[in-house]
Amino acid sequence: MPAPQCASCHKARAALHRPRSGQALCGACFCTAFEAEVLHTVIAGRLLPPGAVVAVGASGGKDSTVLAHVLRELAPRLGISLHLVAVDEGIGGYRDAALAAVRRQAARWELPLTVVAYADLFGGWTMDAVARSTAGSGRSRACCTFCGVLRRRALEEGARLVGATHVVTGEPDDMAEAVLMNFLRAAGGWRGRGLGSQAGALPRCHPLQLASQKEVVLYAHFRRLDYFSECVSRGAASAVLDLVHSAGRLALARQRPRRPAPAPLRALASALCQACALLGGLNAAGPPGHRQGPPGLDEEGPPREPQPSRPPTSILIPTTS
Repeated sequence: MPAPQCASCHKARAALHRPRSGQALCGACFCTAFEAEVLHTVIAGRLLPPGAVVAVGASGGKDSTVLAHVLRELAPRLGISLHLVAVDEGIGGYRDAALAAVRRQAARWELPLTVVAYADLFGGWTMDAVARSTAGSGRSRACCTFCGVLRRRALEEGARLVGATHVVTGEPDDMAEAVLMNFLRAAGGWRGRGLGSQAGALPRCHPLQLASQKEVVLYAHFRRLDYFSECVSRGAASAVLDLVHSAGRLALARQRPRRPAPAPLRALASALCQACALLGGLNAAGPPGHRQGPPGLDEEGPPREPQPSRPPTSILIPTTS
């Protein structure tokens, strides 16, 4: 049976039935519709004001690749400028290949790229060193927790380095995690902030938060984007999207009087940020490798042996007029 005509342009043959609407669309019309919906998300949520300098968290995976491509297409209409920021977590056999994909993207799209490394920011700690330190300690399964917290901190530092006013990431899991934690900490009173997030010192948002993983993959396919395969142990996309939608619905609902949080939840508060707290625990258990690590990000440790420095890599690729 031949494919039906595209329901949008009525010229090309349809390449897919869109999961969200069931419409039969050609690849070009699907990509146009996808970009229009991301534009609506950004404008309706007031995520990126005109004149914003946007640090795009570039991991080399499909989500960040699609995000960077879509925002590059929309940048003239939004009046924003983009700078790719990649994080080198220090994962042997994985991150080098992913960073190579990011560098290809930056060169192809003529976007500036800056790479920051865990080892430089966190006293020599890399994710390989964290994995070795936590192995057999009962915390080995928490490596993803360490990586997530440190990666958010590293991305913030990279954004500061390039003078960004806003940070955007493509991974819907980040938004879903924030929603879930707000559910748990609200103790009967929702404190969601809607589509935007002010979790760090710089405003952070997720323009792809309402896009399903299936449509992100379809967009990457039809635009022929070059990306590196991600970890196969990511959470279920449908559950993630349901959580994100819940944030928008609850943020619009009438606020109820908040009840005081029970004592165990109040005890979660700490004078240290999560990154400093985790690094403090790692350093208390032992230094990364043979080095003496600092007690924390913001504390001065004892003198250490001189080590060759690795400043953040900045690759500036001039744009063409």
